[in-house]
Amino acid sequence: MNPETEFREGLDELASHYKSILTLLGEDASREGLEKTPMRVAKAMQILTRGYSQDAHKVLTDALFAEKYNQMVIVKDIDFFSLCEHHMLPFYGKVHVAYIPNGYITGLSKIARVVDIFSHRLQVQERLTQQIKDCIQETLKPLGVIVVIEAKHMCMQMRGVEKQNSITTTSDFSGAFNQAKTREEFMNLLHSEGKHI
Repeated sequence: MNPETEFREGLDELASHYKSILTLLGEDASREGLEKTPMRVAKAMQILTRGYSQDAHKVLTDALFAEKYNQMVIVKDIDFFSLCEHHMLPFYGKVHVAYIPNGYITGLSKIARVVDIFSHRLQVQERLTQQIKDCIQETLKPLGVIVVIEAKHMCMQMRGVEKQNSITTTSDFSGAFNQAKTREEFMNLLHSEGKHI
């Protein structure tokens, strides 16, 4: 599905609901500036939740390669945007993923695609972290996986406590990453500046 040109079933009904919401908020949904807003929002919401119609496991298996590499593979600083399921406001930040292959590797871009699929659903950061880890563990069956997410939540910045600079960090890991030494190696590599390519 191309999210910019193809939309899921129920688009017109979704737009109709958004028109009702505008009216309930006290707006005139028929005025010029808002006339096309319900459909625009309906399309945006389908794009922002496109992960429901995508299979993250298939993304990995479509690019699975036998390889005798058994050291850490890290894909860091993967940008993501998601919607908090409690207020349907955005949270966004970086995802860092590492896995230790056990006979198979996957295309590096596929790790980012897995992040994209799970983040394009209504989420909480804790579950998002776990879903990414579980998908990689179940599909690649590596010696271990670790996922760390650092995010800012608009529900904390725009409403409630209104704290602008707070960052929430979550992590989940399996296999070899249960060893503190392996996790420490990952964290050291994650925070090393390295050379610019």
